[in-house]
Amino acid sequence: MKKTSAKSSPSSPAKTIGILGGGQLGRMSAMAAARLGIKTHILTPETDSPASHVAARTIVADYSDKAALKEFAKSVDAISYEFENIPVETVQYLKKLKPVYPDDYLLEIAQHRWHEKQFLNNIGIPTAKWAKACSADQVHATLEEWGVTDCILKTARFGYDGKGQIKISKNTDIDAAFASLQSDEVIIESLVAFSCEISVIVARDRFGKTAVYDVALNEHKNHILSKTTAPAPLAPALLAKAKKLGKKVADEVGLVGVLALELFVTKDGKILANEIAPRTHNSGHWTIDACAVSQFENHVRTVAGLPVGSAKRHSDAIMLNLIGDDIALVDHYIGKADACIHLYGKPEVRAGRKMGHITFIR
Repeated sequence: MKKTSAKSSPSSPAKTIGILGGGQLGRMSAMAAARLGIKTHILTPETDSPASHVAARTIVADYSDKAALKEFAKSVDAISYEFENIPVETVQYLKKLKPVYPDDYLLEIAQHRWHEKQFLNNIGIPTAKWAKACSADQVHATLEEWGVTDCILKTARFGYDGKGQIKISKNTDIDAAFASLQSDEVIIESLVAFSCEISVIVARDRFGKTAVYDVALNEHKNHILSKTTAPAPLAPALLAKAKKLGKKVADEVGLVGVLALELFVTKDGKILANEIAPRTHNSGHWTIDACAVSQFENHVRTVAGLPVGSAKRHSDAIMLNLIGDDIALVDHYIGKADACIHLYGKPEVRAGRKMGHITFIR
């Protein structure tokens, strides 16, 4: 069922917004808020988090600490979150105290792959073939029904950057693979013969107006986004369709905020939805330097009650993630005229850890 967002008066935008989560996405939203004269308060269980370095205030507390949540809500005018693994119960509690955008409806969809796939299919957006599994026996039965030996198994919750998933092939011990996921809620996905992965980012304000950014082409290494090219060098009709799908998701959930829709382009030219991210997205970091209004500024605008800004791109862009030891590349690019360097202030370099990114504009 289509969800409608409440219409609000633009006369009293939030002066202080709260963000659940202290990572780099929260950091970049806080920096965008400062440009608009809006203060940001962070609530995170982590000390010395990237977002805390640039926020006006940080409360270090667990997401289930109701006393801390009440103090947090009291100090802000509106609330958002920077990643989707915030407990839904936390958002539902905070909603009683202050407006939260996006709300728990979208969060619940994005947190559980069964719900996500069913939602997408219900609104007419195709995905890879999928099925639920609560046991290894159900995986065996589904593969037999599909007449295949290969698939992807993913935990229904809490998977990202390749975590919580395993590829199944003819010689895989399915019982052991299922057990390794340590979950009794698993999704089985058919393998997709895709030519590339793309994403579309949509911002939508309280008045129902949307801004859709140019579709980006994404390349991954070890299941982590490595490179994004914007605009994606694909056929105009395909790009237009991808944008239409992103807007459809935003409208159907009554989005207030920013979301990203990750998509596969199959070898026969079809588009299949992969995942919804109910937040700003790594594949949209290029918008900071290549658009007048970035995804982060539009995150702040929409949550604060301001009109959504233009998603128009003024430059082509290539974004490189600095993952782990890639941080050493900064010395090489620091003097390049077209290189926009963004570091996240993380003190410890670890394999697979996103330390920053560089956007090359032209």
